[in-house]
Amino acid sequence: MKTSQFNFTYPESLVATKPSRPTRVMYSSFEGAPSELTKQELLSHIQPKDIVVINDTKVVKKRIFTDAGEEILFLDEKEPNIWTVLFPAKKYALGEALLLPGDVIATLVEKGLPQTLKINRSMGFSYFEQYGHMALPPYIQKARGERKSFKEDANWYQTSWAKNNGSSAAPTASLHFDNEDWKVLSEKGVSVASLTLHVGLGTFLPVHTEDLSDHKMHSEWVQISKGTLNQVARCKALGGRVWALGTTVTRALESWPRGYFKEDEDSLFGETDIFIQPGFEFQVVDVLMTNFHQPQSTLLALVAAFAGLEKTLSVYEWAIKKQFRLFSYGDLSVWIRQSK
Repeated sequence: MKTSQFNFTYPESLVATKPSRPTRVMYSSFEGAPSELTKQELLSHIQPKDIVVINDTKVVKKRIFTDAGEEILFLDEKEPNIWTVLFPAKKYALGEALLLPGDVIATLVEKGLPQTLKINRSMGFSYFEQYGHMALPPYIQKARGERKSFKEDANWYQTSWAKNNGSSAAPTASLHFDNEDWKVLSEKGVSVASLTLHVGLGTFLPVHTEDLSDHKMHSEWVQISKGTLNQVARCKALGGRVWALGTTVTRALESWPRGYFKEDEDSLFGETDIFIQPGFEFQVVDVLMTNFHQPQSTLLALVAAFAGLEKTLSVYEWAIKKQFRLFSYGDLSVWIRQSK
């Protein structure tokens, strides 16, 4: 499919620059028109036989500003002191050094997408906590007119149950919920289970190809406990529905039956570069809860695979007319897949 088919227009005023409170929920079943729910009404739709699967990854403040004011997003340490990163590297020569806070010197050793830097000292979690900024999407920076994150983003851009350090960005559908919501569901018999997907390029890299299928999906780390998998299987056996909180959970769960992961005594783990786009056959997820996503993005393609492209775009048009807030700090959309 052409990437241009996943386009829509929206007013810049709808780009949320802080979390939407209270959360507005767009609810779209496989038939009929979309409707708006409160979060409490949404929770009432989740039944005792169902399971909600959440992502317990924790965002690390991996955006570092150089002494010259250049932004570098640190992604993965591929080997000691060798990092894959994203930054505007075109104006730099291979071997050129950049000065970072804390007397760190980064040398450009490879261009491309992503780039590779060699660092002169270890950069652990404590370094990023001291010098880093939350890697907010560029459209939030643009809408705010401010490149650096706000102090409040440290809480706004982190889930209430974040546990496993590793994400470069937040699993943003999770920002609408807190542990009290899961307590409400658990008390009425709904299972709530977690997995880990560390958000990286596979989630947020823009599409630059004319044909969507030519886009290269980058791998992201996943770990799913056997306890979670058993809960999902039990839900399916009882005729319940699997509610995936976010595109990251959806990609992790749909990678599971397709053999992406290795296995140990307690879990399945490994990397996934699964690309979910129209024509994809969902095997696990029955309900998708996610934010409103940018035009021509892999995230919008995933929603279109779940709900149908024509329906997705018509619902987005409805939501924009209703002035739902968009993107990472925006409102929630809920999509019900038709049972076979």
